[in-house]
Amino acid sequence: MGYESLVLLALAPVFYACIAWEWLYYRRRGVAMYSGVDTLSNFVLAGMHQLADGLSWLVLLGVYYLLYQVALFDIPTTWWSVVLLFIGQDFFYYWFHRASHRIRWMWASHVTHHSSERLNLSTAFRQSLTYPISGMWLFWLPLAFIGFEPKQVVLVVGINLGYQFFVHTQAVRKLPRWIEFVFNTPSHHRVHHARNDQYIDRNFGGVLIIWDRLFGSFVPEDDTDPCEFGVVRQIRTHNPITLTFHEWAYMLRRAAAPGLNVRERLSYLFGPPEWESAKLSKPVWANETAES
Repeated sequence: MGYESLVLLALAPVFYACIAWEWLYYRRRGVAMYSGVDTLSNFVLAGMHQLADGLSWLVLLGVYYLLYQVALFDIPTTWWSVVLLFIGQDFFYYWFHRASHRIRWMWASHVTHHSSERLNLSTAFRQSLTYPISGMWLFWLPLAFIGFEPKQVVLVVGINLGYQFFVHTQAVRKLPRWIEFVFNTPSHHRVHHARNDQYIDRNFGGVLIIWDRLFGSFVPEDDTDPCEFGVVRQIRTHNPITLTFHEWAYMLRRAAAPGLNVRERLSYLFGPPEWESAKLSKPVWANETAES
């Protein structure tokens, strides 16, 4: 099992307690924030993801160590190197997350996380087992090549993902201004999960929101335009298998359709998720021009 998975498993009791608190918080207020079938689907998807993630790291960690053998620098384990690793990993996470929304091959995995029309703490568990196939692990390789010890890299990835559990909630509104300016918060992440036109493909940061501010992808939550959750082409199923593979099936079917040239086939695989060839009949959702 990978170090990332071990971190998340160690935090599992905290996650479960927070989910129970949030459920009780809304139940006392008569708000149906949770659905039994939706929450069960989230937990099943989390289990599938953890199994695939743990198995894939058995192989991938070796790739990291190959790069680590020819690293540019010999970085000692000190407080400052840990800080640098944390910042560097969050920087690469931003680009992984942004690419996951704009490259269909990666969106085919990431769409699973966005597929729920609800946003609560259990939504953080809604992950895909296909991330090793879509290439999430590629984005941390530069850290090993720079000179950070691979096990520490994977450990920091787990800590980063653990932090992100807590931003999947509507129970926390705006935090103090300086926190909202520097960190990814529930308010910022509600925007990220929203399917409203002004919110689509925004706020990709993991722990820090400063990357979005620097690279032009930041949008604040607007109380006059409440977040509507899910994806533009709502999936409306709780079947974990369908949630995991529906976009892969669609993408590969369209890429293999007769009459397309090589460029068009590659565009279906690696172009933006909303791209469609004019040569093929339009899907029923073709008038919706972007995905969240």
